[in-house]
Amino acid sequence: MSFTKKLNKHNLKLPEISTPGGSYESVNVRGNIAYIAIQFPIWNEKYQYQGRLGEEVNTNEGYKAMELCALNVIAQVNAKIGFDSIVGLNHIDIYFQSGANWDNSPIVANGASDLFVKLLEEKGTHSRAIFGVEKLPRNFSVGLTASFTLK
Repeated sequence: MSFTKKLNKHNLKLPEISTPGGSYESVNVRGNIAYIAIQFPIWNEKYQYQGRLGEEVNTNEGYKAMELCALNVIAQVNAKIGFDSIVGLNHIDIYFQSGANWDNSPIVANGASDLFVKLLEEKGTHSRAIFGVEKLPRNFSVGLTASFTLK
């Protein structure tokens, strides 16, 4: 099934790719590995899901924020490399900012993991790490980096 058909099957659309906020590349390819710079919950240049998980952003919204981060990763890969070049997703790093008593990071992280498996199927299986941080840029609740093996 084509990438476009997979998106349509799941009623998904890719956001416009955002431009880097500094002196770096959003997609960096070394050999057959593509490293994707941190992606935030941005939809067509509009910031979404800002605030701390467990305070301004609830767990369900955090899950949706991670889905959006994953869509931004896929949009970057599709625009810069091409979806058909992907052999598989290797690893994702998930960053979140939360209130002191919130502890549902695995549920939020599944927003990205579930989306990658849904769209990439067996190519979307991956390892992951989850990091709670004091502050993310622009007060985003979550952020996501990824690496892919390419043909």
